Amino acid sequence: MTAPAPVPTSRSRWIQEWDPEDEAFWIATGEKVARRNLVFSVLSEHIGFSIWTMWSVLVLFMGPEYGLTPADKFLLTSMVTLVGAVVRVPYTFAVALFGGRNWTIISAGLLLIPTVAAFAVMKPGTSFDTFLLVGLLAGIGGGNFASSMTNINAFFPMKKKGWALGLNAGGGNIGVPVIQLVALAIIGAGGGPRVLLGIYIPLIVVAAVLAALFMDNLATVKNDTGAAIDAAKDGHTWIMSFLYVGTFGSFIGYAFAFGQVLQVQFGRTPLQAAYLTFIGPLLGSLIRPVGGRLADKYGGARITLWNYVGMAAATALLVVASMQKSLPLFVTVFVVLFALSGLGNGSTYKMIPGIFQAKAFAKGLTGDEAAAYGRRLSGASMGLIGAVGALGGVGINLAFRQSYLSYGSGTGAFVAFLVFYGLCFAVTWAVYLRRLAAQPRSATATEAKAQLSYAEV
Repeated sequence: MTAPAPVPTSRSRWIQEWDPEDEAFWIATGEKVARRNLVFSVLSEHIGFSIWTMWSVLVLFMGPEYGLTPADKFLLTSMVTLVGAVVRVPYTFAVALFGGRNWTIISAGLLLIPTVAAFAVMKPGTSFDTFLLVGLLAGIGGGNFASSMTNINAFFPMKKKGWALGLNAGGGNIGVPVIQLVALAIIGAGGGPRVLLGIYIPLIVVAAVLAALFMDNLATVKNDTGAAIDAAKDGHTWIMSFLYVGTFGSFIGYAFAFGQVLQVQFGRTPLQAAYLTFIGPLLGSLIRPVGGRLADKYGGARITLWNYVGMAAATALLVVASMQKSLPLFVTVFVVLFALSGLGNGSTYKMIPGIFQAKAFAKGLTGDEAAAYGRRLSGASMGLIGAVGALGGVGINLAFRQSYLSYGSGTGAFVAFLVFYGLCFAVTWAVYLRRLAAQPRSATATEAKAQLSYAEV
């Protein structure tokens, strides 16, 4: 039987048939189309991340003349992170409703709203309430990640998902250090925050236009309310949400907070802080596809488990550095923690499709039925997992705010993070890495196959 060719059937660029698990189809035409959509999905998501996290940079520009306290700034970045987490849920299902290409155009265009608004109000004398309202608008940039991941998940076969999702997310995550590097150049040249915003306005337009020209919609991705309900009812969705709080929640939370911590705790100037803040997010973004690739090879659960060991060890060293007020040790270990959070981002997202494939085996499904079941629930769960995971960034910024209010340093927050990473390690091992020996002898062959599959996710 000849595989269907993924040729758009009209100028609206809808692909009617798509079967990436068919090897002949994938080699002949599928891979080329999937990679093209991946490239322009990454671009839009990249700019979305930059706009979402632009307030982590803008607060560095806001000196005493703006009248904001450190607690005000941590509250501001917390609320921006919160909105970015919440909008991930509707953005996930927008792909099935509008089409991946169409929603990429819309979501990219929406980024003009917070950027232009920030350009208008970014000056001394603006009230904190106004900054907070405009900051909340920037949260929509966080939604681009969820829609992009859901879209790309549908384009690639199971054996390529770890790499593809890791590359898609890593390319988006790198929007964080890029906007920080641009800000560093502007601060170094004596420019102001409006210069930064003025650079991004035309880039948003370019991303939307390129998506319109080069991306496709998959007609096979249908708006399945039942899948969303089933995913929400499934315990693995919430377990993976918890684990994603520890990886992506750490990445985005630290990205918002790092520069402020350097200013408040170590007395760095905006320029001095900007010299350091981009390094961690850059490494964390670049290493994310590596996490996905390692998960493809060794199993996402195994990589995630040992990654939490590394994150806990790094956090313990941060407690020491914070107590000793050692800036070199603090920055070095913080950068390592960023890299580990990025690695864990890749491995945890690889686990999601594997887990639902394993559930298909547990139900006795095989072949195409198992693959379809896995795609249906993993795509629906990604928005929920991404949203809850991003809430970890809110928690990190609020923890820092409270720690500085109570103790005058970030030490208390780091102790809390250390305990949390220990819990993530325990959950990963208990749910996904217990051996077959832990099963009752009465376990059926299907149950044994499912348990083995969980160990390989």
